[in-house]
Order: sequence, then structure tokens, then C-alpha cells
Amino acid sequence: MAENSTKKPRIAAIEYMRGIAMLGVIAIHVGSQYLVENTTPNAAVTAFYEVATRFSVPIFFFISAFGLFYNLDLKEKFSYSSFMKRRFKTVLVPYIVWSLFYLLLYGFCYGDMRGLLNPLHILYILFFGLACYQLYFMVILIWFYLLMPFWIWLVERCNLKVLAVLFILQMAFDYYSSFLMNPYGIGNHLLRDLFVYRLNYWVVHYLFIFVLGGYAAVHFAAFKAFLQRFSLSISCFFVFSLSLLIGYYYYCIYGDGYTLLEATNTAHQLCPAGIIYTLGATLFLFYAFIDWPWPNGAKKLFSLLGRHSYFIYLCHPVYLSLFSSLFAHGNIVLTAVHTAILYILVATSALVTAAFCRNLSSRYLPLFNELTIGVYKRRTR
Repeated sequence: MAENSTKKPRIAAIEYMRGIAMLGVIAIHVGSQYLVENTTPNAAVTAFYEVATRFSVPIFFFISAFGLFYNLDLKEKFSYSSFMKRRFKTVLVPYIVWSLFYLLLYGFCYGDMRGLLNPLHILYILFFGLACYQLYFMVILIWFYLLMPFWIWLVERCNLKVLAVLFILQMAFDYYSSFLMNPYGIGNHLLRDLFVYRLNYWVVHYLFIFVLGGYAAVHFAAFKAFLQRFSLSISCFFVFSLSLLIGYYYYCIYGDGYTLLEATNTAHQLCPAGIIYTLGATLFLFYAFIDWPWPNGAKKLFSLLGRHSYFIYLCHPVYLSLFSSLFAHGNIVLTAVHTAILYILVATSALVTAAFCRNLSSRYLPLFNELTIGVYKRRTR
């Protein structure tokens, strides 16, 4: 099997979903800042930033799998070495570059550069994705790539019954991993860390949504017809799944007496309600972006966000730290209004930076795009 030399028509809905997912990730991180800095945070504001956006990271895996399988010719022999070479150029190189950037940045800001002098420490950070809080996604993605022959085998044999079984197993495993597993009693430091940071590299946490993305790509015509045929049911399921996760969040607060931070760390994308919400949001967003008559202005905005979502995802913590520091320096408390302003500032600044760097690099310094987002200048024959 090989990736098609002539790619299929671009599906705008995938690009739009990528942009929306990226905005959701920024919202989660802004919401975390709100919880840290506001001594009396509002439950509804927290639910908006920290709970309703929990579809974001899983949808990235759906999109990644869809892109891989949509441009894969299942009738051809799969070249694992060629596949890994291309994918490492687009993910591994930017991951290392951004990890080193954040290690240097935080080392400089906190006045401690000693870790950069220890190669084993750097390898430890890179393996677990600890240079910055958003980079773990790239580590998991690399592991998904490494296991690509298995995903091809599984997707080829996949059907609705298999997906249903995977969905149930996903809920069972994620519940055990999130709420029952306790690795802190392990004596060996390295072995303990392998379990403590399991969310940073165990692909099985997102197995179902990844396989669903591959299955949807291989059977795209049928998948699209399914979305259009059951559009009302999908819309209702989305509302139900969101209500279920929000309801669980409020139950944690008022039923179990959790703090808002504890509640958001419980009502997340890996809890059973979160997995159901991920499925509901994925189906609904795909349907909405494929079928709804969006205005041209909205399409251009979604496309712009999707095109630059990779760089935005990677750089937005810089702006979040910068603007949060400015707010703190000016004694600006993160109320609901100020949090919204912070979110707009971070998202807009990251978007402008992404567009500027990509365009400037395309004209004058292609190496920058290659190193930061894995985009290579097309060779002319």
C-alpha cells in the first residue's frame, strides 16, 4: 500500500475541523489559567472553557487518521520506510525543534539552563513530551505513525460491529487508566514515570477515535451519506452528549463536593461521558461542515484557521504566558470578561504570527517552515 501519487480532492470539512479543534485547545489552556489566577472562579465560565472544549484533542487524532487513510491506496504495497520518512519530516523534526525552543525559553525565563547540558535529561523530556504542555500530542502522534501497519490491518477489517466493540473497550480502558490505575507506589523511578506519563504516549487512550477516522476516510462516500441521512439524529446526539458531560461536571461539583479544578480533571475527554461527547462532536462537526451552507466569509475564516492550526497549536503557549504576565503585572483579575479578552488576544496573536512566519518563510527562508511545521517547498521538475 502506498500514498496516492495523485491526491484525492481536498475535503474542506477536515480543514475546518482542524481549525475549530485548535481553538478548543487554546480555550482549555486559557481556562486553566483562569482557574489558577481567579480565587473565586465561576462554574459556568469554567465549563465553557474547560469542559465543552474537551472534544478538541481527540478530534485531532480523528483528523490525522482521516488524512492518512484518505490519501492511502490500499491496493498498493505499503512502504513503511517511505511512510515514516515523510511523517518524521512533518512531525518529528518540528517536535524536536519546538521542544528545544521551549526548553531554551523556559530555561532563560527561570534562570536555569542546567537541564540543557544533560543529554539524558533532554532525551527524557523528548520521550514524554514534557518541554511544554501541548507537545505531548505530537509524541502520541509519532507512536501512531510507528504502528501504522497495525492500523492498516485493523481498518481493513473494520466494520460497524468492530467499531462498536472498540468504543466499549475504549470506555473501559480509559476509565481504568484515568480513575483506577495508581502508579505512584512503584519504587523504580523510571518505571513509575512510564506509568505516570502514560497519557503522553499510550496511543490506546485514543484508539477508537483514530480508527474511526481511518474507517471514515476509507468509506468516505458511505460515511458522508450516513451523516446526511441521519443529520437530525446526529444533531440530537451531539446535544445529548454535551449535556451528559456538562451534567457530569456539575454532579462532580454539587454531588461529590469537588472543587472546580477537581471537577475539570474528572469530567475530561477520557471519562465515559467525555468519550461519548467526542463521538457526538466529531460526527456533528463533520456533518455541519460538509452539509451546511456556510457564508463565504465563514469558510475563509475556517480555512485560514485550519491552514495555520499547526503553528498556532505549537506557539500559542508563548502568547498565553506573555499576556497572562501582562495581566498580572497590571493587576487585572481574570474575570469572565478578561478571560475572553485573554483568549482573543492569544488566538489572534498566534494566528497572525503563524500566517506571517509561513508567508515570509515561503518567500525567503523555506528552512524555517521545514523545521517548524514540516512544510517543504515543492520541487520543480
